[in-house]
Amino acid sequence: MFNKETYISRRSELKRLVGKGLIILFGNNESPYNYPANGYAPMRQDSAFIYYFGSHRDGLVGVIDIDNDTDMLLGDDVSVEDIVWLGTVGSVKSLAESAGISVSLPVKQLAAIVRKAQAHGKEIHFLPPYRFDTQIAIMDLLGIHPSEQKEKASVKLIKAVVKMRSKKSAEEIEIIDRACDIGYLMHTKAMSLCREGVSEKYIAGQMDGIALSHSQAVSFPTICTQHGEIMHGIPKDAPLEGGRLLLCDAGCEKDDYCSDNTRTMPVSGKFTTQQREIYQIVVDCHDLALQMAKPGILWRDVHYAVCTLMATRLKELGLMKGDTDEAVAVGAHALFLPHGLGHMMGMDVHDMEGLGQNYVGFDDEVQPRLDQFGIDALRMGRRLEEGFVVTDEPGIYFIPALIDDWRDKGLHTDFINYEKIEPYRDFGGIRIEDDVLVTSAGARFLGTKRIPYYIADVEKFMEENKQQSNS
Repeated sequence: MFNKETYISRRSELKRLVGKGLIILFGNNESPYNYPANGYAPMRQDSAFIYYFGSHRDGLVGVIDIDNDTDMLLGDDVSVEDIVWLGTVGSVKSLAESAGISVSLPVKQLAAIVRKAQAHGKEIHFLPPYRFDTQIAIMDLLGIHPSEQKEKASVKLIKAVVKMRSKKSAEEIEIIDRACDIGYLMHTKAMSLCREGVSEKYIAGQMDGIALSHSQAVSFPTICTQHGEIMHGIPKDAPLEGGRLLLCDAGCEKDDYCSDNTRTMPVSGKFTTQQREIYQIVVDCHDLALQMAKPGILWRDVHYAVCTLMATRLKELGLMKGDTDEAVAVGAHALFLPHGLGHMMGMDVHDMEGLGQNYVGFDDEVQPRLDQFGIDALRMGRRLEEGFVVTDEPGIYFIPALIDDWRDKGLHTDFINYEKIEPYRDFGGIRIEDDVLVTSAGARFLGTKRIPYYIADVEKFMEENKQQSNS
């Protein structure tokens, strides 16, 4: 938690941006795993609630009355029975005071506050809910059915939150740097364990253990697979096979802020010629994005520049053909790169995605393109600003089902050499991902240590840091 002045300042700016009305920000409740007393742990507080109210306790609601310039924290103090099992926690009043709030009330007062605001014709602002208990609370308070709540959420509030959370402060950046340093430990552990016979699950478990030991949790379920062509491949019990590639996409959540890195490594410790050729293309695309990123440039343009470089290099290998610019314009390259270059990152690994990707990654200047495979998965296209944190994550994937589908439909035959792709059917996929801070001078990697990703560095690290496993 930051000092209370940070939260006072944030709420003041939020009031200014929204203008008038009553803002309700719901904190999260405990979420049961398989019966009420066995909850997912640790409880994950709602990011917007943390940002403006700072507290991680369950069962809280933050209310901001813009017209009366009053901030309130609502919640119920824990009982003696709760203290027996969970220990003493701060009172709602003390939690409010630590965030610079003088008004604390029981949760049952929320309905009366809302009724009074409605009686005075005030607009009630709430964010799109993503948990069922919050949806039920909104339905009870405002009479809006869960199926209509996303549509009726306050656009003014969404845009204000996006505007504020998109640009990270120095104190936020410091925490993200620390989260990325833990990411370094996670990914270098994977590299040290990666070899024939070790299971995907064992490596993923070791990575998760580092996250749990040094931070709150993983920032998303760890991806660790020899089938890198599957975007979100979960780790399995199958042992690693010599000659294949292992793709690890993982991060941690440190003091409410995330890291998100991906590395792809050769199980045998050395890349084959075929693997080196594809891997080097991804490296060059990754570095191009870092070189281009700076305030004022459209991230969409960086994405297309990466796609153009990728298509050019794939042509050199004979996998693509024809006019490169035309191939990228019609989306032929998306056979190999079916996702966008990256996304915003911060308190959420896909930062604020729950508020609506069209508000977070796009704006009035840049709208998402939803009519073309590949570019329809671009999560971020807007103009970069100093303080933005984005992921730089190009990849090349050989997805047999997608290759067969496109070939059977005769798609992009002017640009794709399907016969040349056949020897790559069992290749898997390669992705390299780092977290990037946009600075006044351009951009920099986040984290004080760089996870190896150049070919020579990966092979050298794996050779010098082999570890025994108990898998």
